[in-house]
Amino acid sequence: RHEHASLALAQRCSGVAAPAPLFSSLLNYRYSGRTGRSQEAGQPREGGRSIRAEERTNYPVALSVDDLGEEFSLAAQVAAPAEAERVCRMMHTALERLVEALEVSPGRAIGSIDVLPEAERRQVVEEWSRTEAEYPAGSPIHRLFEEQAVRTPDADAVSSAGEALTYAALDRAANRLANHLRRRGVRPETRVGICLERGTELVVAILAVLKAGGAYVPLDPAYPAERLTYMLADSGAPLLLTRLPLPEGLPPHAAEVVCLDADRERIEAESAQAPAAGVLPENLAYVIYTSGSTGAPKGVLVPHRGLANAARGHARDLGVGAGDRVLQFASPSFDASVAEMVMALAAGATLVLGTRETLAPGPDLLRLLHDEEVTVVTLPPSALAVLPPAELPALRTLMTAGEACPAELVERWAPERRFFNLYGPTEATIWSTTAACAPGGGRPPLGRPVANTSAYVLDARGEPVPVGVPGELYVGGAGVSRGYAGRPELTAERFVPDPFGAAGRRLYRTGDRVRWSDRGELEFLGRVDAQVKVRGFRIEPGEIEGALRRSEGVADCVVVAREDEPGEQRLVAYVVGEADVDALREHLRRALPEYMVPSAFVVLEQLPLTPNGKLDREALPVPEHAAGADRYVAPRTPTEEVLAEVWSETLRLDRVGVTESFFELGGHSLLATRVISRVRQVFGVEVPLRALFEGPTVAELAGRVEEIRRAGAPALPPVVPTGRTGPLPLSFAQE
Repeated sequence: RHEHASLALAQRCSGVAAPAPLFSSLLNYRYSGRTGRSQEAGQPREGGRSIRAEERTNYPVALSVDDLGEEFSLAAQVAAPAEAERVCRMMHTALERLVEALEVSPGRAIGSIDVLPEAERRQVVEEWSRTEAEYPAGSPIHRLFEEQAVRTPDADAVSSAGEALTYAALDRAANRLANHLRRRGVRPETRVGICLERGTELVVAILAVLKAGGAYVPLDPAYPAERLTYMLADSGAPLLLTRLPLPEGLPPHAAEVVCLDADRERIEAESAQAPAAGVLPENLAYVIYTSGSTGAPKGVLVPHRGLANAARGHARDLGVGAGDRVLQFASPSFDASVAEMVMALAAGATLVLGTRETLAPGPDLLRLLHDEEVTVVTLPPSALAVLPPAELPALRTLMTAGEACPAELVERWAPERRFFNLYGPTEATIWSTTAACAPGGGRPPLGRPVANTSAYVLDARGEPVPVGVPGELYVGGAGVSRGYAGRPELTAERFVPDPFGAAGRRLYRTGDRVRWSDRGELEFLGRVDAQVKVRGFRIEPGEIEGALRRSEGVADCVVVAREDEPGEQRLVAYVVGEADVDALREHLRRALPEYMVPSAFVVLEQLPLTPNGKLDREALPVPEHAAGADRYVAPRTPTEEVLAEVWSETLRLDRVGVTESFFELGGHSLLATRVISRVRQVFGVEVPLRALFEGPTVAELAGRVEEIRRAGAPALPPVVPTGRTGPLPLSFAQE
């Protein structure tokens, strides 16, 4: 028995959501058995005349095969922007190679037959990765800085809080510390932990470790003790650079400690001449830890070779040189900070430093950009998006990196300056591709490979895919790092032999799903795995899930990145078990950086599954905030009332109690800057961003605002009834 069903019903049952077509291609095989039938079929009968004949299809791709017995013909109909001629060329190539395989290797799998015509294969494999350029391959990165210090000794190398350090002074300070480190046993390949706040001292420490021959391991003092403990032990660093008092999160460890303040006299007594460290291009420069899918962060081993290429290439491509002022925005724990530093200090520019507060996206960052006359800056799109429009006459080069950049940011920020979209994984030494962007160009692509870098879009068999066809991005060239510290299996999985390059070369599998455009630019489509980017941070949900499973009462869990509000992506943890949400949040804060702690937790009886037993991500519910009657405390003062409204609008909640934590309600650092900016507008007082982190409730922040007001700041205007007869002013969220 059978029944007929409409195509609409079939689509609903298929799970393919409209407007995506249920069928995207049609193969029509027509057999006539004798040559010429297809031509004869189109001729009119005796007494008739042909007016016009045209074959049409509703499918994006339709291929008709006319089997004429001893020969056949192909006819393709495709929807723009695809080209029918290109489809036919691929079919012609596939059929030629099919015949060849039948003759030579009939046991070969049909799926392994290449459909790329030679000209297109040459284009995607060779021509679009032809990026050879000269760079000082034999020089470690600190040598490039030393050469620049000789050329411009009196130029400002570093500017911090209105104070500057010249190239010559920075070189001497780094040399003294480097010689001290040599006395402590630092040699090529020695890993040295650096746990310092942002500032000139940090730049000196990084240069000193490199000059001594070592490789630095950045340790953010704001990281929780558990993570710092793991990174110190996993990196095997025998030496730790820090200062007194020791950071609160710094755990007990086996490394020897060098305190820059306590040991200052001995350090300043060292020679100001650079030590002869004998560093080679293949020696290690730094180890940076990224989120790991197996439940623990992984250290990426980056040698000097790729850094020298990055320093020269980025400065050349982005036009950075003497007279420029480059902002150090990225945290030292991320390799974007390395790009900012080497690009500036190897090109004669000034590296502008800020604090955690002044670098927070918002008015403070704008003030820093303006007052320091920054000419070059790199920001993640999520940070750039929250900056209000401002006059920044000095800013001539703006770069976005770390996550997909929307077109509206280009429209807002590109006029009258150079705008670049950058892309690159830590494993390939900072940036791998770049795209120059202009207003009216649409969503920025990833662009083209940078100097001495190759990029390939490959299928599951490691073969190049045609232009416009999705595949995984593989990156090769001078920037490919060694791999992961102490993870040989993972290194072998992600770093594979380069089949298109010289013997011994390797490619890094990025896990990013991309495609080539007709212009030879890479376009980002998503991930082939679970890795996500949230506010510019690279995050493996598996690491967060691993930390959750180590918490008492968690039977199962999954962490996803949701974007329930346009432009507001956040991490959400779905937990099965009897664990307390507050306890889970606190447990994660002790193990993970702030940016990896989910904004929301949802407790479920069980995770939703598809009919075949896999996690049904589409069925995961939208997190809802509902403060219990025992937790909600209404505002008690005009200040609390205004702040509660600001929080409700910022967090998109119906109401906020004065004792509820901003961060437990879903807030994060970028939203915190919006709150502080709004406080400045409404109350006319300057509240430091750290005040919200130190006192994350409405009541605590209201107390801080009142304290500042009592010290002489303008008073809060009285709350008075407002008429409802005319148009009402826009709220903060509506603006």
